[in-house]
Amino acid sequence: QVDRKFAPPGSQTTLVMPSRSRSRDSRRSRSPSAGKKDSRDGSAKRSPSRGSQGAYSESVEAEKAKKPADYGVDSLRISDDDAAFILGKGGKTKAKIARVSGAEMELFERDLVLEIRGSARERKLASKYARCVMAQRVGPVHLTDDDMSDKDCTLVDIPQEAVGFVTGRMGNFLRSTEDEWAVIMFFIGVDGNSRSRSKESEQLAIFGERRGRRGAQLKMMSAAETKVPGFFTDKIQVETDDDDGDWGTETQTFKSDELSYALGKQGATRRKLQEASECVIQYVGSVCFFCGTRAQRQRAKDYMGWLFAQLEGPVSVNTEGRDDCTVVDVPSDCVGYITGARRAAMSQMEAEWGVLMFFTDADMRGRNGGGSEKLTIWGPPRARRGAELKVQSSVETKAPGFFTKGLKEFADDSRGFATDRMILKDEDLSYALGKGGATRQKLATASQCILQYIGNWVFLAGTRKERRRCKEYLVWLLQQRRGTVTVADVSGRDDVTEMRIPRECVGWVTGNRGTELRKIEQETGSFLFMALDKHGEERLLILGNDSGGRAGDTGRAKAERLVNDLVQERLSGRNGGYGGG
Repeated sequence: QVDRKFAPPGSQTTLVMPSRSRSRDSRRSRSPSAGKKDSRDGSAKRSPSRGSQGAYSESVEAEKAKKPADYGVDSLRISDDDAAFILGKGGKTKAKIARVSGAEMELFERDLVLEIRGSARERKLASKYARCVMAQRVGPVHLTDDDMSDKDCTLVDIPQEAVGFVTGRMGNFLRSTEDEWAVIMFFIGVDGNSRSRSKESEQLAIFGERRGRRGAQLKMMSAAETKVPGFFTDKIQVETDDDDGDWGTETQTFKSDELSYALGKQGATRRKLQEASECVIQYVGSVCFFCGTRAQRQRAKDYMGWLFAQLEGPVSVNTEGRDDCTVVDVPSDCVGYITGARRAAMSQMEAEWGVLMFFTDADMRGRNGGGSEKLTIWGPPRARRGAELKVQSSVETKAPGFFTKGLKEFADDSRGFATDRMILKDEDLSYALGKGGATRQKLATASQCILQYIGNWVFLAGTRKERRRCKEYLVWLLQQRRGTVTVADVSGRDDVTEMRIPRECVGWVTGNRGTELRKIEQETGSFLFMALDKHGEERLLILGNDSGGRAGDTGRAKAERLVNDLVQERLSGRNGGYGGG
């Protein structure tokens, strides 16, 4: 459906083996790091390694994901120039096409073949996007009726005067919008008509899932409206637009002073409401667009109303029957600490978790004896729980025992989202927290589990698999304090990559006191440490829920590439000495 609704690797030190986790014949695959020199300087950004020599690695991933019945492989022959264009800087264009289409893609440089794997629809979309990207190299992109029949495209008219503005310097604004909304965008010529400067407007094609397309569309409209006021807003005639019985769009017009407040500093308020309500919210001129399901739109309008009601004073909200709210008792003498100067602390929590937070009015305060006030947290369940635990952790530092008095250790055996808790000794707590909370955050990111410390208590919130994973990571972390860690067998896990590091490279890879591993963890969102296997042999474990991709910027695959880069540096003798003990 074309949406036109708003149209105006046991290693001996002498044995070098390839990584088993690479794709077949990976040396033929065009690599983003080809020809680049790596720097030992931690401030320099490492590029993915071209090959996988130097370390033997085995990704212990159980490829149990069920493939669709129409899963297959298509091959597209391309020119050398097209290959460079498809790959993009650092492999980002290829990764973008794969992300938007849902297909897996591999570019074989020697044969000049683009291999596409996935369901029939995923392969078709990936082929189409690849053809459109290649077409941009030689001229305007033209779309056929078949291209437009996949229900993955939205067309929006951009006024000629605003084309350069919405494109941005070297296309940066379009590219950043693509990344934000997981779409692909480019200007097109339709029915043989190429772009012409004599036209009043040009058509921008947006490809992707419906929500992403609408978010990108409205962002483009907002940018164009600032250059050509009224181009879109003068044509809006209806306020509701249900196009499948549930998903739709509603609008609300604001005055200039209201708009500034609803937008917030650098758009922070708009993003907060959007994440909390899960509704696409964008301002085009003075008009606010709410896009999503009926429930999402209603939440967004409720949150917007309460936002403006706070201008008049404390807000009274009846939370009974609401499934999007969590109420937290906060001791009265901790309210200022939780709120922060000019609401800075609370705003930071809202931005971190994507929720809306505010204290209710005086009539609802002190109902548990007058010593506390009610803090309401609005948003999706996972986000609310993260924010709630953050608030409780902060309160506990000011009022020890307020939340933890009488607690017992608990583990919920349900598969779904729940919270487990366990207690830590004082000496373990500071180690598990890390400087500025970095270690806690590392474990939370790698395990994809909410991890928060409230006093000496550890709270783990997530699905049963996430909670168990996070607890294991925490146990292995604490074992490192006491000596060598043994993880005998990881063959049944889907969150680990094993790497056998040449003996003379171990110090170089880990760095002084593990500094190199810490850099890789921060860059990739993974958890890395050396551990003994059941035979007493040491290897590097890369742990994390995110497996990553060949050209991705995060995940275990990226961490593996960075480790291989370090091994190559050491074996090639480009730097003298070891990186650490």
